Amino acid sequence: MLASSIATAFQRAFSYPPLLVRAPGRVNLIGEHTDYNEGFVLPAAIDKQIYFAVGLNGTDTIRLISYDKDERHEIGVAGIRPGRTLWANYLLGVAAQLQARGMAVPGFDCVFGGDVPMGAGLSSSAAVECGLAFALNHLLGAGLDRLELARVAQAAEQTYAGVQCGIMDQFASLHGRPGQVVRLDCRSLTYDYFPFDTAVCGIVLCNSGVKHSLASSEYNTRRQECGRGVGILQKLFPLVRSLRDATLAQLAECRAEMGETVYRRCRYVVEENRRVEVACEHLLAGDLAAFGQQMYASHAGLRDDYAVSCRELDLLVEAARPLPGVYGARMMGGGFGGCTINLVAHEEIPHFVEQMSAAYERQLGQKLDTYQTTIVGGVETMGGRE
Repeated sequence: MLASSIATAFQRAFSYPPLLVRAPGRVNLIGEHTDYNEGFVLPAAIDKQIYFAVGLNGTDTIRLISYDKDERHEIGVAGIRPGRTLWANYLLGVAAQLQARGMAVPGFDCVFGGDVPMGAGLSSSAAVECGLAFALNHLLGAGLDRLELARVAQAAEQTYAGVQCGIMDQFASLHGRPGQVVRLDCRSLTYDYFPFDTAVCGIVLCNSGVKHSLASSEYNTRRQECGRGVGILQKLFPLVRSLRDATLAQLAECRAEMGETVYRRCRYVVEENRRVEVACEHLLAGDLAAFGQQMYASHAGLRDDYAVSCRELDLLVEAARPLPGVYGARMMGGGFGGCTINLVAHEEIPHFVEQMSAAYERQLGQKLDTYQTTIVGGVETMGGRE
């Protein structure tokens, strides 16, 4: 219904039929803070999505409408630049990146909106970027493959939104498959799909409702700490290019020089990469309970060694653990707030939501927002003007 409403809004605003595109948000089941260490991540596209109505307008003007905000932004194709309308920057960054690749981007119209919760760590910004990149690639017949579109979207966020993100979010939005998760090698950008039994288990996100101011500064600090660890490792082990290449035995040899803080940061990353590999083996075996144990271990590492969790996230994970039908839980994202991701048997989801909400209100006096999601395919056209 939302897609239809957006198409109708486009027709009303611009008086011609658009191309319709759907772009999903994403979750990351396991593999946190491993992307910038050239490690492995295990994301999936989910059914919280951004919908686009897009068309070439035959002019030299870009006309953008945010359906959710009921706001409009216009700019000439020859003068694309970031401005004060923050939501428009994500879209304009895509057009600028296509121009930077030598594409003649003509004037176009776009109406977009969706149901990806803002600020919940589900990558609404990546969905916005990927959806428009896909639509323009389709309308212009540019022939860019999905990996190149992910690079376009990532560069748009870095240059026009000022967020030095990795490529996981954009990659997952474009490469999702129904009922499958994708293991991405963040060094080579090669990837493999693994089955996720959506008939047995659903994904429930519990939003802590908090975003601590530490998140951005501590993120940069963690990157620096990992870099220091790699520099120390390379003195003894010159083949170590990143923590992706390090072993626990090598870390142990360098522990004294690293100091306890840097050592623990590095240990977490090395162990988390291994957890992703083991978790994928459990998926192949159809063992969701064993997969869930890797999620709990991931959260413990994020809490104790990487130190990016917080009281609210820890409370949510511990409250979920004893509930019936819960296979696994952990914090998801950069940390210091945001959501926990929980794997829950379908028949137990209503009870899970009820119990988690009661526990959060009882212990913190706050209302808990939850989102029930399932794994879907990546960005695609939905019909309309081809």
